Amino acid sequence: MTPNANEVVVSDLIRVLVVDDSAFVRKFLRQMLARSPFIEVVGAARNGAEALELVGQLQPHVITLDLNMPGADGLSFLKAQMARRPLPTIVVSMAAKDGKQVLEALAAGAVDFIQKPSGLANERILEIADELIAKVKAAATARLPATVASNGRPHPVALGQQPVSTDVIVIGISTGGPQALRYLIPRLPRELPVPVAIVLHMPPGYTELFAQSLNELSDLEVTEATEGQALRAGCVLLAPAGLHLTFARGDNGTVTAHLDLQPPETPHRPSVDVLFQSAAEVFGPRTLAIVMTGMGADGTRGAAWVKARGGRVFAEAEESCVVYGMPRSIVEAGLCDKSVPLAKMAVTISEAV
Repeated sequence: MTPNANEVVVSDLIRVLVVDDSAFVRKFLRQMLARSPFIEVVGAARNGAEALELVGQLQPHVITLDLNMPGADGLSFLKAQMARRPLPTIVVSMAAKDGKQVLEALAAGAVDFIQKPSGLANERILEIADELIAKVKAAATARLPATVASNGRPHPVALGQQPVSTDVIVIGISTGGPQALRYLIPRLPRELPVPVAIVLHMPPGYTELFAQSLNELSDLEVTEATEGQALRAGCVLLAPAGLHLTFARGDNGTVTAHLDLQPPETPHRPSVDVLFQSAAEVFGPRTLAIVMTGMGADGTRGAAWVKARGGRVFAEAEESCVVYGMPRSIVEAGLCDKSVPLAKMAVTISEAV
């Protein structure tokens, strides 16, 4: 496939511009990124205005962006830069109190974010080095601009006319996920006859706010999942950051959500694999699993469980993924029943249920 204008050839050094008002943080971000032989920090800016100038001079491939800066803050810079020329941007933000700003940045086109540790102790900030390097590499090949919901409430698609063949929809998504979900969820049919459960890789402190923002956009009820919450048709549950989401069927047939720290060995918590496996065990062949944009392979093992129990697995098509990692893993493993671009996902889901 021919790279688009926002993609970086793998053999090239990934040129990174660091934007942060703290000299201490700029220094440590440089040190962390210097651990990779494939990344070159070409410059650093102290605020949004300086960053806009340096982008033109230095031509970075990826930007790391603090949101809270004096003068032109990170969000102002992001909106201005995306209007000029979309560039893959990773937000590096302080603590959960800035959750709304982070969600605004993701809606404005940032591809990912990392929660900056509040203490900024040397040993703590270095813990995020591997994560930052991986996300910079993924961002360098991201497809931009990501498709986001337009202003106002989008019109849901019509419900399909086929007999219901699905009892649950489970979705796994990561890098580029907030933008994709803001596009997809409001377009699902108002009369959706099944519940939806989602695992989105996010740090703690953001999933509740994000669920609330989706709920405001959608005719469906979107909430962060709680322990023992009953699954209902037309209800969308978002797994809380830091806890696995699984299902339990009671003696009366009611299926409820269960939140747990176990298993502890998964690379992500919540894990798409854990959600998919539970859905396959509880709902069997009436499970529809969907793997969307994101780096890595979370969801592949769980998709194998879904297929083994007779369920179906859809993957977001490469053309609309911000990062074609998780869906690619599904396709290459031979587990994908259908590849669907984001623009057609709501209609495809409607037809499938």
